[in-house]
Amino acid sequence: MHQRNKNKDKYNLEEMVKTSPELAQYIIITPAKSKSIDFSNPRAVKALNRAILQHYYGIGYWDFPDNNLCPAIPGRAEYIHLVSDLLAKDNAGQVPKGKGIKCLDIGTGAGCVYPIIGVTEYGWSFIGSEVDKASIQSAEKIAEDNPSLVQNIGFRHQTHPNHIFHKIIRNEDLFDITICNPPFHASLEAAQRGTSRKNKNLKTKSPNNKQSNFSGQHHELVFKGGEVGFIKIMIQESKRYAYKVKWFTTLVSKENHMKTIMKALKVVKPATVETLELATGNKKTRILAWSYLNKEDRKY
Repeated sequence: MHQRNKNKDKYNLEEMVKTSPELAQYIIITPAKSKSIDFSNPRAVKALNRAILQHYYGIGYWDFPDNNLCPAIPGRAEYIHLVSDLLAKDNAGQVPKGKGIKCLDIGTGAGCVYPIIGVTEYGWSFIGSEVDKASIQSAEKIAEDNPSLVQNIGFRHQTHPNHIFHKIIRNEDLFDITICNPPFHASLEAAQRGTSRKNKNLKTKSPNNKQSNFSGQHHELVFKGGEVGFIKIMIQESKRYAYKVKWFTTLVSKENHMKTIMKALKVVKPATVETLELATGNKKTRILAWSYLNKEDRKY
């Protein structure tokens, strides 16, 4: 993990419980006699992520409906730190900080995690876009109930679910970076199959737990054409906003999707394309970044 990722080392569960006492009820002892949580229990996973935000990031209130996607904080933090290094390349090697750095989070979600980490770590300003009004309301409450966040995060409702940047980026906007965790699956059935595979791989399943850890609203998990379809639209639309954004970025979960996505990028002819390797635990994925501006025009 990135050297600035607060969770690059093993969780200190005992210290986290002091900050977030609710976590205690979900701690289990593994066959190896170490403390962990039952990752097959969605309530345990949510409690762990809440405790991470409270203990490591100083966030007080963080809650949202249980049927919304609960993102893994360390992986989201890794994305933020990697793109901070991308911006640093245009700033004489120093990560640019403060409210003057404008970020657009596509599909910010009910948990508002990317803005939380970007604000608390670097002081950046965020606009979070969402197709789901209820998710915006949840994210707004998180921002409003945390004084460290409220002045740095705003939200925009995407009323056209098949658009990414259209109707969101305005004439007056200038963004340093866009970030995105796209819907991975082309159908709900594919999403459920993926969750089943994940459950089989879990090492700390509670023997009496009959609740699936499958969580997430349809729009958070599924898009026609899946991840590739979503990113192709993003790429096509990015051309229209070439001079409104320094860097467009997105997570690409599967390596075998890259060939198709890179073909789509060649059509719009960005000035620069970069691929950033993202690894958390045993999981390896990547962030794709592209810019229509040359290095001189991106300088701070």
